[in-house]
Amino acid sequence: MPRVDVLDSEGAKVGTADLKPELFEVEVNGPVMHQAVVAHLAKLRQGTHDTLTRGEVRGGGAKPYRQKGTGRARQGSVRAPHFRHGGIVFGPHPRSHDVDLPKKMRRLALRSAFSSKVGENAIIVMDELKLDSISTKRLAEILGKVGATGKTLIMMSEPNETLLKSARNIPWVQVRIAPSVSTYDLLNADRVVLTKAALDKIQEVHAK
Repeated sequence: MPRVDVLDSEGAKVGTADLKPELFEVEVNGPVMHQAVVAHLAKLRQGTHDTLTRGEVRGGGAKPYRQKGTGRARQGSVRAPHFRHGGIVFGPHPRSHDVDLPKKMRRLALRSAFSSKVGENAIIVMDELKLDSISTKRLAEILGKVGATGKTLIMMSEPNETLLKSARNIPWVQVRIAPSVSTYDLLNADRVVLTKAALDKIQEVHAK
């Protein structure tokens, strides 16, 4: 069973934590993680793009000129697609871009993501992460002391308004509440910082 050091806010080791192999020591499946990321990004799309068909463009109710005798092709409306300012053929319309991913694939992708982070030594476990007051500077100092450089994903066991407000001004830091985390969140982070309580919640839910 893999283990990881537990650090305090000063970066000093205060213990160790066991990582369940069912979650942190599985064979990394790249294609499944890719599908999970594609599905996640697809759900973020609003799908509100829309174009007007010839029936929706304003105007064009009258026949532009008589049917015969002009020497030109017969036309019924100047809002036909081949006219300037006419309707759009096969243009986008509001729809859902959601991609359905089977539950087993979602679980495998998440476990692969956690395992890949362990392989990269990118998992940092802290005994707790508390701030006395809202302070972006203090949070940045703590992350620097525990080695959380680059894009950082912080996982807490419960909402903490002080921490959330301290982290929102740091563009490279994201905060999630365990056990809710996506494969995209993990792969998009260079370092994953978890409190011991958050780690226990994640293993309880995702290591079954």
